[in-house]
Amino acid sequence: MGYTEEEYLMLSEIPRYIFCPRQWALIHLEQQWQDNVLTIEGNALHNKAHDEEIKEKRGNKIIVRGMRVASSQLGISGACDVVEFHADTSGVYIPSYHGRYRIIPVEYKRGRPPEGEEYVLQLTLQALCLEDMFMTDIPFGYLYYGEIRRRVKVEFSNELKERIPVLVQEMRRYIQREYTPRVKRRKGCKNCSLNNICVPKLNRLGSAKHYLERRLAEG
Repeated sequence: MGYTEEEYLMLSEIPRYIFCPRQWALIHLEQQWQDNVLTIEGNALHNKAHDEEIKEKRGNKIIVRGMRVASSQLGISGACDVVEFHADTSGVYIPSYHGRYRIIPVEYKRGRPPEGEEYVLQLTLQALCLEDMFMTDIPFGYLYYGEIRRRVKVEFSNELKERIPVLVQEMRRYIQREYTPRVKRRKGCKNCSLNNICVPKLNRLGSAKHYLERRLAEG
């Protein structure tokens, strides 16, 4: 199936959807957004990595920042924080770099490794886009966490790669229905920049209407 330009989803939507489908829908379906200190710090780290179109050569390695990637099969596009091209005679031939290279995506995150797998799947999706573009296999990549200042290697198993199309289709079904999922309270709610818009406590207090009526009566 082919996708029009308007139907393409963004790479950045995947971690939001996996972390919280409601947060994803509020941002991408209802166009709601608020910054907090965590999003500002995260953006600062990404801006440092995303110095677009800058290529740096270190020995047998080429580092590209803010590289635009896409998958026509999945209908996904976006930018990788960093893509490393390591000279390797068994790698894929890249004419513009005049040689063969192994390709390694690197994603930057502000904190430490989370309990969930949203970033792992985001990096997996980046690998799938790069595989489509360069017609090669990418077995692993890295997540760099600013708080611990080190990389964590991610192996792209078949299981991880097979989950991506399923998640993408789930998102497309919500878009087609224009449906925002109900609140599902989780540990990360208190740090979410959309907490005041989402109001997760309402899930325990009944409908928004009854909640507001109760507050007015208290006043």
